Amino acid sequence: IRNKGRMFQESQIKHSYPFCWRTDTPLIYKAVHSWFINVTHLKEDLLANNKKSRWVPSFAQENRFNNWLENAQDWCFSRNRCWGNPIPIWVSDDYEEMVCVGSIEELKQLTGVDNITDLHRESVDHLTIPSKQGKGQLRRIEEVFDCWFESGSMPFAQKHYPFSISDEQFNTRFPADFIGEGLDQTRGWFYTLNVISTAVRNDTPYKNLIVNGIVLAQDGKKMSKRLKNYPDPMDMVHQYGADAIRLYLMNSPLVHAETLNFKEEGLKLTVREVFLPWYNVYRFLIQNINRYERETNQQFQFDEKLKENLANLHNPMDHWIIAANQNLIKFVRNEMDNYRLYTVVPSLLKFLEQLSNWYVRLNRPRIKGENGNDEWRVSLNILFDVLLNTTVLISPFVPFISDMIYQNLRKCIPEGTTFSEESIHFLEIPQFNPNLLDEKIELYVSKMQTIIELARLIREKRSISLKQPIMSLTIINNSAEFIEQFQPLIKYIEDEINVANVYFDKNVEKYVEYTTTPNHKAIGARLKKLYNKDLMKRLSELSHAEITQYMKDQRIVLNDIEFSGDDLVIKERLIDLDLGENQEKGQQEDCKVIMDLSQDERLRNLGLAREFVNKVQRLRKKGGLNVEDDIVVFYEFTGENQSTLNALTKEAEYVDSIIKVPWVPLVKKPFHSKIVDEVYEEEGVKLRIVLDFNKPAVHLENLKKNHGEEIFNALLQALYAYSHQAFKQQVQANNNQFRVNIDGKEFQLTKGVDFFIDFREYMNHIRSNNN
Repeated sequence: IRNKGRMFQESQIKHSYPFCWRTDTPLIYKAVHSWFINVTHLKEDLLANNKKSRWVPSFAQENRFNNWLENAQDWCFSRNRCWGNPIPIWVSDDYEEMVCVGSIEELKQLTGVDNITDLHRESVDHLTIPSKQGKGQLRRIEEVFDCWFESGSMPFAQKHYPFSISDEQFNTRFPADFIGEGLDQTRGWFYTLNVISTAVRNDTPYKNLIVNGIVLAQDGKKMSKRLKNYPDPMDMVHQYGADAIRLYLMNSPLVHAETLNFKEEGLKLTVREVFLPWYNVYRFLIQNINRYERETNQQFQFDEKLKENLANLHNPMDHWIIAANQNLIKFVRNEMDNYRLYTVVPSLLKFLEQLSNWYVRLNRPRIKGENGNDEWRVSLNILFDVLLNTTVLISPFVPFISDMIYQNLRKCIPEGTTFSEESIHFLEIPQFNPNLLDEKIELYVSKMQTIIELARLIREKRSISLKQPIMSLTIINNSAEFIEQFQPLIKYIEDEINVANVYFDKNVEKYVEYTTTPNHKAIGARLKKLYNKDLMKRLSELSHAEITQYMKDQRIVLNDIEFSGDDLVIKERLIDLDLGENQEKGQQEDCKVIMDLSQDERLRNLGLAREFVNKVQRLRKKGGLNVEDDIVVFYEFTGENQSTLNALTKEAEYVDSIIKVPWVPLVKKPFHSKIVDEVYEEEGVKLRIVLDFNKPAVHLENLKKNHGEEIFNALLQALYAYSHQAFKQQVQANNNQFRVNIDGKEFQLTKGVDFFIDFREYMNHIRSNNN
């Protein structure tokens, strides 16, 4: 054409072309002989059957799948391959005569062959069926089934219906209670299941369906074995555990039928933010059960009935965590009945956070036995109860760690009781007790948490550390019920935000102004044209008195029209107050507070003492020490500013109540051993803290004075040559005397004069003399 000059235009057009996603080779499209199922004939039944089942989430059913069915075309179910299930259609050469064979027996009868046991192509392709129309022999078509036809036949094929199971038996299994697959199967398995089930039984193949989203690579691309754009799954299992992967996936957009870009960081967060806090609660419980058994000589046994007698539980946080746990059980059972995984997992994780960050933290002294043995046993039992219930609830999602925890907990569970089994997976999901539900205690603890978090934000805004106690927190609320219900919770607010006093102020009008927002949609639907611009403006500009009256009566009449219920949304905010330099206001939700951030001398001393205590506790952790380890804290201040030392002297009772071990000036330490040693320097003052195991305390001056400086070091070595226990036994056996022979000379040291059994006894002696 070009050579003859007849070319009108010559150019190149760049266009997309299909390539095989496995081999990157071009694909060729061509027409082939195919077989179809007449889906359009089934369309109305398909749409009706789709409505019989429940999909989670529902949008995949109501929109995506329903739209697909409405536009369904006939289904090409044949494939031109060697491998596959042969389609059981025999045809004449001109395709005018066709026979579709329905069973092996029918095939035997039609072909006259008796020994048919294998239905693969190589065993049936050679079989022929005599034509009934005089067309010679009918032969099987070349095509095989699309593999999705086999998948869609699963409900029937798995039980070899109708040959190996009766209709009555089959009806007990069909439709299936539940299936689950990815969102892409709306055009795959879900579709073929429905087509075949509608064609065979005119029914839905399942009652409930959970649709999962698709897991993509970190960059949002499809995961590819060839490209290896994802971490090795088994490496992830070995590094983080199968449970971490399971929970990461089930607490992701996947359960909303949305995509997830898989990130290894998500597994790290799951371990750090879920498993570690959960495990720490479990470990804390076990540690304190062991201490309880050692110190009381009583075996701890879990009493599942203890929580039911609420009148005997005097701690408000016990009431709260029991109510919250029972509410969790109720919620999980209801949501699981409705297959809503996307609500279940977040609620379980939220409760674990509440258990760890609120119940355990606020009750740590009780759980350690500091409030007496009775409260110790009760607090251990309540923590055991809610931890066990929650572990059972979460066990279907994380089966391995939950059973590991249970195997240790069951040692405390009496045999023959509800929770006694060989494995957590043999237990039934707990039933909730409606008598233990308490919406009020959950509400007021939630408000307490809001106030605590609000106070922390105010401290952070003013850059005031939580270690520093402040003067007061005032809660603005005029509800007598609120103030009454809050009384048992005040001590937790005081401890958590380190405040000396918590007050209530009922004069809300002094601090708050109100605004109203009309519910235009609801009012407009009711009043139609009467709801004009003037009325809208009037409702938006109600006076303070009108709003107050509306809040009291829950109704107001304007222009002879009554407004009530949800017609008006009332918002309140703290007005700009003339606060002092050390005061700060704050509001979160409906909680309003004013904080006095000032300090008097006692609060400053308490703050310094608290900082000292925190340093000691961190050193304990650094040294790998447990709470029951018998140690001594030695300290030394160097520098002109002795404010912290003075604060420790004045707040000695507070320090004792927290660290619970002797704390002694370093100069009193005559030996060189140590567990851990740390030096801190702040504002020109050096503080050295040394932790060591408790040992005999020597009265250095008396030892030198009574026995001579020349023998002093030898006597010290003799005192510390014994183990602490052996030393105590010898002193007790010798009527509070310690006898030792040095170079053939007998020395006798007297308890209370030359030495004390340990530093605890020594400090008690010093303080009693000072008093």
